[in-house]
Amino acid sequence: MTYAFEPIGVIHSCFKEKFGIPRQPGLASEATATLELFAPYNSQEALAELAGFSHIWLVFVFHQALREGWRLTVRPPRLGGNQRIGVFASRAPFRPNPIGLSAVQLEGINCQDGRCRLRLRGADLLDGTPVLDVKPYIPYADALPEAVAGYAAQPPAVQFKVVFSAAAEAQCVAYERARYPALRRLIEQILQTDPRPAYRHGQGDGQCYGMRLYDFDLRWRIDDGQCRVLGLEPLDSGGGGDN
Repeated sequence: MTYAFEPIGVIHSCFKEKFGIPRQPGLASEATATLELFAPYNSQEALAELAGFSHIWLVFVFHQALREGWRLTVRPPRLGGNQRIGVFASRAPFRPNPIGLSAVQLEGINCQDGRCRLRLRGADLLDGTPVLDVKPYIPYADALPEAVAGYAAQPPAVQFKVVFSAAAEAQCVAYERARYPALRRLIEQILQTDPRPAYRHGQGDGQCYGMRLYDFDLRWRIDDGQCRVLGLEPLDSGGGGDN
C-alpha cells in the first residue's frame, strides 16, 4: 500500500543551506521563518481559531534528503558522530519516509490579497521546505514533564563564547537597522553550540567556516577556545527570502 501527499505550503526561512541550521527547533529563538500556504489552503476559514495557540506543530518533508535514501542506523551529533544508533531512535533526515516534525512559535497570521502566511519563530527549517500539515501545540497533551529522553536528556551545551570582529560588529548593526532585527543574537545562538561536524567538536582548528544566512555569507573561525565572527559578506545572488 502506498500513499501520496501534496504539500500545503512552503517555508521561507533565514537558513538557505543545511549547514548551520540548529539541530532542534527552539535552540535559536531569533530564527524567523514564514509558512506560505498554497491554494486552496490559503484561506482564513482553514486558519480560524489557530491564532489562539502560541505554538504549532509543522509536519514537513526533508526534501534535500530524498536522493540519499534511508539508513538502518545513523550517527547522531549528540553522540559525537561516532556511535551508530537505530534510525528510529534519532531525528535524522535519512528515514524510510523523509518526514520531519517541528514545534515552532506562532507569532502571527497574515491573510491579504489572496495569500495567507504564518509568521514563525524558533524554526529549524531550511528555506524551501515543503510542509504537509499544521497542527496546534496543546501543552497538556504535548508537554510531558515525566518523559525520558535517552541520550538527549538535556539541550546541547554552549561550547564557545562568540565574539565579533570590529568589521562583523559594524555589519551586524547595519543589517539590523536595514532589515534583520536581533541578527547579532541569532548569530550567537547558531554558533555557540558549534554547528561544525561532530568530529570537530571541542577542537580549535583555526579553519574558516561559512554558512549562508538570509542574503549574506556568515564567516567565522574557532580558535583559542572561542568562536570569532569574521564577517557577513553579501551574496551576489541577493534575495533574502520572504521571512
